[in-house]
Amino acid sequence: MAHARTRVGATVLGLTAIAAIAFVPATPAQADPDIKDVKAKVDRLYHEAEAAQERLHDARLDLADLRGDLSGLKADQERQDERLDAVRAQVSDAVVRQLEGEGISTVGQIVVSEDPGAFLDSLSTMSSFNDLQSSLLSDYDTELEALEIRQEATADRTAEIAELTEQLSVEKETVDDKLADAKELLADLEAEERERLLASRGSARMPASVPASGRAAAAVQYAMAQVGDAYVYGAMGENAFDCSGLTMRAWAQAGVSLPHSSSAQFSSGPRIAASDLQPGDLVFYYSPISHVGMYIGNGMIVHAANPGTGVAVSGLYSMPYVGAVRPG
Repeated sequence: MAHARTRVGATVLGLTAIAAIAFVPATPAQADPDIKDVKAKVDRLYHEAEAAQERLHDARLDLADLRGDLSGLKADQERQDERLDAVRAQVSDAVVRQLEGEGISTVGQIVVSEDPGAFLDSLSTMSSFNDLQSSLLSDYDTELEALEIRQEATADRTAEIAELTEQLSVEKETVDDKLADAKELLADLEAEERERLLASRGSARMPASVPASGRAAAAVQYAMAQVGDAYVYGAMGENAFDCSGLTMRAWAQAGVSLPHSSSAQFSSGPRIAASDLQPGDLVFYYSPISHVGMYIGNGMIVHAANPGTGVAVSGLYSMPYVGAVRPG
């Protein structure tokens, strides 16, 4: 559970950072920005929206973990119920056998018994049953308390996720508004300049073939087949993807299950040095991690870039590089 709390802490810090950026007061009117300024603004806003979406993926994974824990505790409770019922039946049967047909006190039975030692042994057995029952009751109470604590924690966590989801939605609306402003500025540029800008943000020339092997070949083949598809926040196919949705679906073709989260995918396999990259390896960007792509060789990656570019081929170091892993 520590990893879940760590991710949530990072999420809250990230939201604070976005809020600080999103609500900076507008500067006084200036001359129309040049093409580099517009490109930088559009790229920054695309990345802010993507980072918010990836944190939302993380929050959903955390909630799924908590619900899984709660399900396990409930199963433990059911097993404990069965054990307790069995012991109750054993104790009840023992008491009936000892006292059936007898109307005298326990001390009297010991006195008149032909074998007082044997009767005392039977009482000792009953006592053992009672001790066992008491122990199980104590354990059962402990399990119930643990369950109640977990239920309360899950309810709190669910409320926290709901609040986080709402907050992310608000932040994304802010980013979308600012993105619309940037696109409006872009539309005001001369047509020729606009075409140059779009071309500069497009994909690098796609390699004719990618020399992948083994299971990675299936992942690379799928990812490359999606080049030109749209980028949509939260999407994972068939014809639109976000960054972690593309890599998740691509490696699923190779029988490898990945979470729908770039930061979570960073833990999906052994870390690989940049000098040892092979086609199919996942490469990660920004700090905290908020973008993932797939290495295809020759210093290139395929990735769901952003809404303006879609799924494209780009240079390995076209974004702030963090590291790489090899799934499977």
